Amino acid sequence: MKSGLRWGVAALALALASCGGGGGGGGGSTTAPTPTPTPTPTAGLYALPAAQSLTAADVQQVIAQAVAESKARNLPAVIAVTDRVGNVLAVYSMAGARGTATLRAAPNGQNLDAQGVVVPAAAAAIAKAITGAYLSSGGNAFSTRTASQIVQEHFPPSPSTVGLESGPLFGVQFSSLPCSDITTRVATASIGPRRSPLGLAADAGGFPLYKNGVLVGGIGVMADGDYGFDKNILDIDDDAEEAIAYAGATGFDAPTEIRAERIAVDGTTLRFSDASSGTLKTTPSSAPAFASLPGGTGSFTAVTGYYAGGAALAGQVYGTEASGLRLATASEFANPNAMILTNGAGQNRFPIRGGTDAADGLAPLTEPEVRAVLEEAFTIMSRARAQIRRPLDSRAQVSIAVVDSRGQVLGLVRSPDAPVFGIDVAAQKARSATLFSANFAATELGADPSADVRGFVQKTRDFFADPAALTGKTAFGARTIGNLARPYYPDGEVGRPNGPLSRPIAQWSPLSTGLQSALVIGNIGQHLGFVTGALATDTPAVCTALPQVAPGQNRLQNGLQIFPGGVPIYRGTRVVGGIGVSGDGIDQDDMVSFLGVHNGGLRVGGIGNAATSVRADTLVVGPSAPARLRYVGCPFAPFLDTSDQNVCQGK
Repeated sequence: MKSGLRWGVAALALALASCGGGGGGGGGSTTAPTPTPTPTPTAGLYALPAAQSLTAADVQQVIAQAVAESKARNLPAVIAVTDRVGNVLAVYSMAGARGTATLRAAPNGQNLDAQGVVVPAAAAAIAKAITGAYLSSGGNAFSTRTASQIVQEHFPPSPSTVGLESGPLFGVQFSSLPCSDITTRVATASIGPRRSPLGLAADAGGFPLYKNGVLVGGIGVMADGDYGFDKNILDIDDDAEEAIAYAGATGFDAPTEIRAERIAVDGTTLRFSDASSGTLKTTPSSAPAFASLPGGTGSFTAVTGYYAGGAALAGQVYGTEASGLRLATASEFANPNAMILTNGAGQNRFPIRGGTDAADGLAPLTEPEVRAVLEEAFTIMSRARAQIRRPLDSRAQVSIAVVDSRGQVLGLVRSPDAPVFGIDVAAQKARSATLFSANFAATELGADPSADVRGFVQKTRDFFADPAALTGKTAFGARTIGNLARPYYPDGEVGRPNGPLSRPIAQWSPLSTGLQSALVIGNIGQHLGFVTGALATDTPAVCTALPQVAPGQNRLQNGLQIFPGGVPIYRGTRVVGGIGVSGDGIDQDDMVSFLGVHNGGLRVGGIGNAATSVRADTLVVGPSAPARLRYVGCPFAPFLDTSDQNVCQGK
């Protein structure tokens, strides 16, 4: 084991209670209504999705349908179901199902970070279900197969597309982590968004679940023991886990018009499923009811930190106080139809406030400044044409977070139907852009206890040929950090060396990306030890070992993110915070963050984007093939209400 690089749980006893006696248990089967489109908003630009949720009987039906397909394929499965905000409603382990799964090994056989690690199969199934729920919305339905397509080193990934740039959501798999301070845990009752034991999944076998056309949750299946990703998106796989999950989702299908294959990114149509009703070995609507399953078929499996076991649970109605996400009041946020995160008892978890970093010699962001940036960003979002939503010319829907220079969240708002994954990612992007742009970046990263993490500082300085790199000389956008975190530099150009924040391509995989994965691997390992019972203490709500800036808090509290959608906020020449945006196309995310800061600064004065002279796009770097770094990338003609073009130019 490489010191500091692998989870310290490889030798732990990972078996969870499963495969016990008893049949399906009480309760009957219900038939899901035919999905219908989400109602068009009648007031304001945005509206909450219609009130729908999974009942316990719905969850039983999903499981029963998956069990039937699993039996037909002679492949016992672990089946997880969640609601839209990530509450685990069931983990059902069939008799004979594998208790563990192995994360895909490194391409060169030298496993680092999460590569080759053995994890509970239940944890993998939960991660897949959460991914299906979190990446989807009323305007787009994405699966774990979709996730696989958009997180790899080439987009789309296949042997014949080598040389293309990396996926648009490259790095998103290391979000909604179990150590995040943005996500929630079982102790917080039913409020979301919940954490995921493995972050987001790229292994086929996870789908969103819809009821009357409204997103209500996700299903995840783990059965074959291999937790990986699809390296060739151009062929059609007969993937048993995907077929089992597809059967389970039948009757709770995503509306056809919003599935990933109806959405194109940079001219490439996304993928939703290689399974279909025609490839199933069963007819899910005729599957035996859950209550009729014979004794010994399987049992509900308790998963420490996620699910108590014993029975199927009902999901929360998304958008209610009990779900942890609700519409803001006028006093909480001025823009109509905005959504905030709550504690389940009426209190905003991330209320708008001033910065906490006055002791660091700064003039902190004030509450009116934070409010102005958030309101202006929300306004830009509401004018923007969405990239990943149907129907065409829908409005963009995203989550928006502002942080101070210490990474403390000063406000977090979102549109009602934005994908849930963007909540955690928006904070990651804001924190990442802030840290890398500030004068303490090298010091903070260089103080990490892991030699692996510390080594990325010198790699970056060598890459820039500048011993003073990462000391506040350059403003880094989230897009810039992504440029430096690709396994080829320039991005996608085969034969080039890796960027300084990435693993070399012979080592790289979605499970070992570089600095991003090295920063968080210890906390994820501690969490898995807790889940399996090998450790008594769970990971704290902090994903990195950077120096504390306040008790229990550091500047990358929920991890590093490496795809676009965030910029630092300056007061004069000093970084005082950052903004992160996530939930739509990456160019839309960039534009909302960049123009939110620009317009907010014009409105209140005193703050704004980095001066053009210090932005990363002034630099041409790279020892092998010098190329210009990127700062932000905005859509050419993005607005629904004007024909304005090049809207970020000159700002």
